[in-house]
Amino acid sequence: MLAIALASAALPFAAGCGIRGTSVPVDAGPAPSRSSCATSGYRSPVPDSPRERSANVYLVCGSRLVPVERLLRPTGGDPDEEGLGFARALLAELQSQPTGGEAQSGFATEVPDGLRIEGAREDDPAGVLRLSADPADLPPYALAQLVCTYSATAAAGDERSVLLGGPDGEPPGRYPCTDELRARPGSVRPAETGTPAA
Repeated sequence: MLAIALASAALPFAAGCGIRGTSVPVDAGPAPSRSSCATSGYRSPVPDSPRERSANVYLVCGSRLVPVERLLRPTGGDPDEEGLGFARALLAELQSQPTGGEAQSGFATEVPDGLRIEGAREDDPAGVLRLSADPADLPPYALAQLVCTYSATAAAGDERSVLLGGPDGEPPGRYPCTDELRARPGSVRPAETGTPAA
C-alpha cells in the first residue's frame, strides 16, 4: 500500500515534465524530405556527334525544381538552341521518366506525355513556343518545369524567361524563371500577357 501511495503522489510531478498540449495551431513547415536531390555524383554526358549537345532540364525533387544535365539529339536536323528541333528535344527529355540514379535521388517529372510543341504563327514574336495545350491548363509543376528549362537556353537571352502560347492563337505570355518559382513551382504565373512590342 505504501508503494501505491508513493507512486500516486509522484504522478503530478511526472506529468509536469512533459510537453504541454496546446490548442494553438503550430506551423512547423513541411515534413522533412528523404530525397537527396543530389546531382553532384553524376557524370556529365559527352556528345558523340556535332548534332548532340548537353543541356539542363528542370525536374521536380521534393517540392522544388532542380536542374539535371541531359544529352540531346535535336530532331529535324536542327541542333541550334534557338530552333524548333532543340525545343522539341528538350520537351522529350522533360517527358522521359528519370533514370535509375535520378529516381533514387528523388527526381520526378510532371510534364504530360501528350504535350507537343507546334510551329509559331506568322504574327508571333521571335522566340515564341506554341504548345498543343494552353499553358494555363497545364499542371502548375509541369508548367514550371517548361518555363525554367526553356528560360535556360540561348533563345531566352539575358531575360531568363520564355514566351509560351497555346494552340488557339491567343497572345503568348512571358513566363520568368525566378528563384521563387524554382523553390515553389506551384506559384508559376506569367509576368505579362500579349505580344511584346517589336
